[in-house]
Amino acid sequence: MLRVPPDRRRSAPPPTSRAFYMAIHDILKMGDERLLRTARPVAEFGTPSLLQLVQDMRDTMRAVNGAGLAAPQIGVDLQVVIFGSEERNPRYPDRPLVPPTVLVNPRITPLGGEEEEDWEGCLSVPGLRGVVPRWSRIHYRGFDEHGAPIDRTVEGFHARVVQHECDHLVGKLYPMRIRDFSRFGYADVLFPDIAEHEDD
Repeated sequence: MLRVPPDRRRSAPPPTSRAFYMAIHDILKMGDERLLRTARPVAEFGTPSLLQLVQDMRDTMRAVNGAGLAAPQIGVDLQVVIFGSEERNPRYPDRPLVPPTVLVNPRITPLGGEEEEDWEGCLSVPGLRGVVPRWSRIHYRGFDEHGAPIDRTVEGFHARVVQHECDHLVGKLYPMRIRDFSRFGYADVLFPDIAEHEDD
């Protein structure tokens, strides 16, 4: 029998501690029918499975320079989205920073009737960009992964990111909202300066 020296033994973590493991998931691509399903509300907050899901989403988003990620994009039919970063995103270098956020069971209310159009990309639609209309200013609310309430009024890029990610929860991808397909194409043609940061 192999004996492990006392100084090299690993003690078990205390019962109250939680270990989270890095897991970078494959991101579902447009054409996968799972992206068209409606996600279910999260029923219980702060559970090990929910906290691990959020960590997996963070790891996956960070690995591919995403501006946001929704649980359905990794095959999980739950109303969970994450977005934002404390560092500028190389895929959107000219966009303002959005605070890192975990948003569970979100609800969005447009404020006013004003829309604005701008370019969007998506990790589930790799290599492409399109001009998409979105509400200019919105109020959104929901909860973080621990059940703490989130209640914000935002505009501009922040509002766009929230709307884009929450679309995934109702089975919508941004090309489904494009009105003018002459403004839809490959990122390496439209934006050659940032093409190297696009996910393939």
